[in-house]
Amino acid sequence: MDASLSIGDVARRSGLAVTALRFYEANGLIISTRTAGNQRRYHRGVLRRLAVVQAAQSVGFTLTEIVEMMAQLPADPLPDVEHWEELSTSWRTRLDERIVTLERLRDQLDTCIGCGCLTLAHCGLVNPADRAARTSQGAAFWNGSHQPSLSEAERLD
Repeated sequence: MDASLSIGDVARRSGLAVTALRFYEANGLIISTRTAGNQRRYHRGVLRRLAVVQAAQSVGFTLTEIVEMMAQLPADPLPDVEHWEELSTSWRTRLDERIVTLERLRDQLDTCIGCGCLTLAHCGLVNPADRAARTSQGAAFWNGSHQPSLSEAERLD
């Protein structure tokens, strides 16, 4: 009995599109072998890898981050328990950072919506006189890239 799975089998069992599987393979997240007829065949362990990729995506990890994390696993399609534990440990710091950001958003969202400005450019509470525009770009308060020091805040006011 052949223990390998066709790309269609993997797509059905993982719930992913065939195009997604090809994309993941092109990015080194999964590997396949080829038959004499050049058809992709996957070891059953690929289903576990795909489940981890989907879990990582569901908590907001980028493709680059997922590729880096999955690179910690051996190329063999069946990493052992220790490999999976090491991978989960590497997620903890990143997940904790995301949790803090989400909690801040949750706790401040009703206040921000309630004030009516809906913009940091006009927000007198978080960003008076649009200080952040002079020191950073993007959602600096939410992604943690902008934490002005007291001296910086004094200079900007």
